[in-house]
Amino acid sequence: MTATPASAKIDAIMRTAPVIPVLVIDDLAHALPIAEALVAGGLNVLEVTLRTPCALDAIKVMRQVPGAIVGAGTVLNPDDLAAAIDAGSEFIVSPGLTARLGEAAIKADIPFLPGTANGGDIMLGLDLGLNRFKFFPAEASGGVNALKAIAGPFGNVRFCPTGGITPATAPGYLGLEAVLCVGGSWMVGKGTPDVAAITAAAAQAAALRG
Repeated sequence: MTATPASAKIDAIMRTAPVIPVLVIDDLAHALPIAEALVAGGLNVLEVTLRTPCALDAIKVMRQVPGAIVGAGTVLNPDDLAAAIDAGSEFIVSPGLTARLGEAAIKADIPFLPGTANGGDIMLGLDLGLNRFKFFPAEASGGVNALKAIAGPFGNVRFCPTGGITPATAPGYLGLEAVLCVGGSWMVGKGTPDVAAITAAAAQAAALRG
């Protein structure tokens, strides 16, 4: 199956910055200052995980920030997908890939970054017309060396490794030809947002290169 138009869109999103912040928003009041600080630091692509009751509302709030490209993460099924799209998500990220979710995302024509950790997952995605994937959980799955080996047979596939990545390990992933960006949560601490610290951490992340 040929790649979908949305595949080109997810490629452009992945190339926007070297790091995509993976965000767990526990308090809706934190959504706007976190998004503003990350964008001010140079990280425009924001992944809000659907792990908290206020996640969908947080997506709506973050969409208000000029320059922000806001998507939903931890999307597990077509119902999650529909809810995320209704909330204004501009892209979708999932921890794994099923044919049911992949087909729903393609039908919705929304940029989709499904999680993969092995060749079988990648081949399923390719069969669906997808060629951009999240390598997850990156560190637990063997890190840079594992991804390098897995990516080898799939020359046109590109990845966003996510899971356990730190500022120290990110450049190793970004140095791989198959990697367009990484996902990470280190820019935002728990509790009341420290806007200055988030902006500084985002600026450092935005400057990372392999």
